[in-house]
Amino acid sequence: MSATVDKSEARVRQMFGEISGRYDLMNHVLSGGVDYYWRWRTIRMVAPQGTTPILDVCTGTGDLALAYWKAGQGKIPVMATDFTPEMLRLAEGKLDKQWGKQIAEGAAPLTFLEADTQHLPFEDDRFQIVSVAFGLRNVTNTELGLNEMIRVCQPGGRVAVLEFSMPTNPLFNVIYRNYFKYVLPRIGQLFAKNKQSAYNYLPASVSEFPYGKALADKMEACGLTNVTWTPLTFGIATLYVGQKP
Repeated sequence: MSATVDKSEARVRQMFGEISGRYDLMNHVLSGGVDYYWRWRTIRMVAPQGTTPILDVCTGTGDLALAYWKAGQGKIPVMATDFTPEMLRLAEGKLDKQWGKQIAEGAAPLTFLEADTQHLPFEDDRFQIVSVAFGLRNVTNTELGLNEMIRVCQPGGRVAVLEFSMPTNPLFNVIYRNYFKYVLPRIGQLFAKNKQSAYNYLPASVSEFPYGKALADKMEACGLTNVTWTPLTFGIATLYVGQKP
């Protein structure tokens, strides 16, 4: 864990609890709405099959879990975990508003559960897909989180990691780093004041987290095979996909 970015469980839980009410708005504003596209690409590239359950960890307010439930057309159970209760309450509100009627009428459930990704409360080999969107870098011990995701994934199943990364184009990289370091935190703090300075934490956590081949190598070291990484939107985000042997 970095000496300059505090990723302790207590700090991360408190920080995201404080910004939960503005979390979705800020994500959409600060990404220019492109976060919708990133989730759409994830669903397309790591599409569900059959009726085996899907798990989304560090689900936040549940957007990727909801997208996977919709992609399964109500036939595939989806579990979604996060260790911030304020986020989970918002996720459950979205579920009730968007799909509560269909689930009440007998569609497969989408269940939100408070749990730490480093200690998932599921048996081995349960899920066809285990996904995480913009949450892996917030897990205190990256390897422990990945190992848990792999453990609960079924053999032959896939682990999908959608995460921020840094552009490889030199000019765009400079522009983006300056935006990320100086502009984004000021806008974020204006909309979502909090004691933990969440939008200063964001660029710091992204700049220190491995991306590209470095993260793919880490996923392989944890036991995944056929790991690929696909940069999205000039490399602002990257989708990593690996298979459990």
